[in-house]
Amino acid sequence: MGFGTGAAQPFRLIVTGGGTGGHTYPALTAVRALQARLSASGRALDVLWVGTAEGLEARVAAAEGIAFRTVATGKIRRSGNPLKLVSPQNVRDMGRVPLGAAQARTIVADFTPSVVFSTGGYVAVPVGLAARMCRRPLVVHEQTVRLGLANRALVRTAARVALSSEASLELLPDAVRSSAVVTGNPVRPAVLNGHAQKAVEALGLYGFDQRLPTVYVTGGAQGSVQINTLVAEVLPWLLERANVVHQCGPANVAALESVAAALPTELAGRYQLTGFVAGEVGDVLALADVVVSRSGAGTISELTALGKASVLIPLASAAGNEQAHNAAHLQAQGAAVALLGETDGERLREALGPLLDDPARRAQVADRARALGRPDAAERLVDVLLDAAG
Repeated sequence: MGFGTGAAQPFRLIVTGGGTGGHTYPALTAVRALQARLSASGRALDVLWVGTAEGLEARVAAAEGIAFRTVATGKIRRSGNPLKLVSPQNVRDMGRVPLGAAQARTIVADFTPSVVFSTGGYVAVPVGLAARMCRRPLVVHEQTVRLGLANRALVRTAARVALSSEASLELLPDAVRSSAVVTGNPVRPAVLNGHAQKAVEALGLYGFDQRLPTVYVTGGAQGSVQINTLVAEVLPWLLERANVVHQCGPANVAALESVAAALPTELAGRYQLTGFVAGEVGDVLALADVVVSRSGAGTISELTALGKASVLIPLASAAGNEQAHNAAHLQAQGAAVALLGETDGERLREALGPLLDDPARRAQVADRARALGRPDAAERLVDVLLDAAG
């Protein structure tokens, strides 16, 4: 779809990547920033998103009015055992890659993009290969500290490699480092522009004690049973020290309502349980002094861009143990507390206690997080896209 108006030749962009929000939302934020930059100079943007029909990117593109095409792709199932990589499912899916590349080549040749922009995910591989075959510049963006499988396959063919972390530079092949730039991971403007008072009004947080810090607990859109269980274990202790906004996931509300009902009256007013935080997420983050959450790439980008002290509880099943690496990286920089491996309520207490009881300690961790943040990542990425299109 075309965005903007103008007599100048439209900038033509193919976006590929998706499967999860970690690949999809940074791409969408970059597209919006590129459209705004071009529109300011009177130039239009024509966008085509290439993804999979079942991936999140299909729904996001439809909601945004972005033209969408699909190609065949296959998921390579990771394993520490090389023999297991040659599983029937992997062999079948790897056989789909040539078909996907052929489909992608036709799409790229027909669309003639100014640049192809990949944010990773399995669908990015055939599209990235097609960019090379059609001699169109490819920009690869990596959201995590370590390179994902798809981006590892594409960095050698990319005109530019955009990274979210300085720590990723040393993981690149020597021949690729000269084309790499650290942009950061784009963060949605709605997250960056929150207002604490709006959260109070939207969620009715009038029972909160203004003298206490506020903790925002979130396990992502669906919530996290692990995080919910840990918080329930320490809830009375926690509410003696803080106000709590607990986004628990729509399916988990009933289980936690019984926990909330058992709270003493003087503590109950400091606990706000909600299944889902949608448009208010930027406002809730603005209100929060400490965040308890997973450590996916998008979450890390938001917490550092905002400069938030956090306790990170990685999702153990994340691909390549990526969330644990993200959390450990922030902890090593003094920018978060990471609960790695097996954890329980006592470990959560030990992690939260110093942040809640010592404002100076909390401010120090927040400052370290802010030092790693790149709130201008989307604009930096737009610079890279325009430069690559040249």
